[in-house]
Amino acid sequence: MIIVCQKCKTRFHLDDEATDKPSFVARCTVCGHLFSAYKPKRVQEIAFIDLERARRDEANDHVITIGNRKGGVAKTTTCFNLGVSLALNNKKVLLVDFDAQANLTLSLGLKQQPTFYDAQKAFGRPLDDFITATPYPNLWLLPSGRNMVMLNKLYFGAQHFEYMLKDRLNGIKDQFDFILIDTPPAIEFYTLNALTASNRVVIPCQCDYLSTHGVDQVLRLIALIRKRSNPQIRSRILFTMLDRNSHSSRLIFSKIKDLYAGETFDTVVEMDGALKEAQILSMPAIHYNQQSVAGAQYLGLAKEIIANPHDPIPSSS
Repeated sequence: MIIVCQKCKTRFHLDDEATDKPSFVARCTVCGHLFSAYKPKRVQEIAFIDLERARRDEANDHVITIGNRKGGVAKTTTCFNLGVSLALNNKKVLLVDFDAQANLTLSLGLKQQPTFYDAQKAFGRPLDDFITATPYPNLWLLPSGRNMVMLNKLYFGAQHFEYMLKDRLNGIKDQFDFILIDTPPAIEFYTLNALTASNRVVIPCQCDYLSTHGVDQVLRLIALIRKRSNPQIRSRILFTMLDRNSHSSRLIFSKIKDLYAGETFDTVVEMDGALKEAQILSMPAIHYNQQSVAGAQYLGLAKEIIANPHDPIPSSS
């Protein structure tokens, strides 16, 4: 293991067996500074039901990741409201909360539910045992919770870690018409697993200048995933929180749409007070207020996704 003096930044190589304590006090032999050091945790080997199948099988078009490197662009809001909208179109929908912050789970008013981490620890049990019904017809949830953070700590960097979610979803994907995966605003264990498991990506993009950077980072990551583990993956950008009364918002919307011509949804989700009020009450917009503009637009997005199941893969990839 490597420890670093916090004062002079000298690096020291110590044998992993030098101590069995998770933390200890060390003295720098260069500057004499006393500092706290921590023994690194080694990643755990991943046990799979069928690794070869997980690597061989193509991810289904009805498994969709909602993702963006930038936070605050309505990823969870989109996952929730799109899931409800697909369910209202008589589709059986599973929402997968694959973010340790568990915002999607909380949005559904659920707490202290078994999570994907629990499913991995109880590997002999089917994933069905960890899926819970929601208050909405045709809509189910694989919840998240505090212990989900352990997945990144235990498995990130382990061999084939990016196939973990795909492997488990293989056993249940035929039970649902759509599986939507909510991801955190980061590129690590959760996002890489989600992109490997899905063939379609919805990239929510707020109409502001900085959002283009998040979109560009996700598109670069998708191109990498396409080359390494999921050649069929493709994406579309969803404009969210558009303020049509704002000149700057309309201008940025036009510029981003030109920049990513042919890679955006026709549907646009506008700023809507009813949507924000629905979030406070842990409700989807269309159930909170049937006149909600954003609620109707998420219904339109659901119809667009149902009508166009096979977006083309970019020729530049």
